[in-house]
Amino acid sequence: MIGETYFTLLEAVPRKDTHFTIGERIYVGREGRTKVEHILGRLAYDDLTSAAKSELTPVIESIIKAQEKRFIAFFNESQPVTPRMHSMELIPGIGKRLMWQVLDQRERTLFISFDDLRGRVNITDPVKLLVRRVLKELSEEEKYLLFTRPT
Repeated sequence: MIGETYFTLLEAVPRKDTHFTIGERIYVGREGRTKVEHILGRLAYDDLTSAAKSELTPVIESIIKAQEKRFIAFFNESQPVTPRMHSMELIPGIGKRLMWQVLDQRERTLFISFDDLRGRVNITDPVKLLVRRVLKELSEEEKYLLFTRPT
């Protein structure tokens, strides 16, 4: 399982006679679980099976699309992480040139959607770039975490 807020990878025990489908949203809070008996704990990316790793990209993509306002807020509100590096530069595919385009455009008017961002800045697919960043944070040792928590 993957959490929708911090992309936390979890291992869970299903209730008897319960079936899951890939991409299905399942409630795992302490009270009112209908499909999960209990959570075994967090998983590291390297602990995932190859099948789970292959399903991760489309699931992360669907989470990002479903939470478009949250991720557009990143482009509207992100700040430098050091005097020489902006947090936007941590997104694969965004260098100084694109970062300055985003900063210039958001100063004029904040972005309202991925389509708005694509239309005003030379970013072809911001969702795919964000997915690549989340996967990088999950699978590699990263100094700065934008969307995940340390494992």
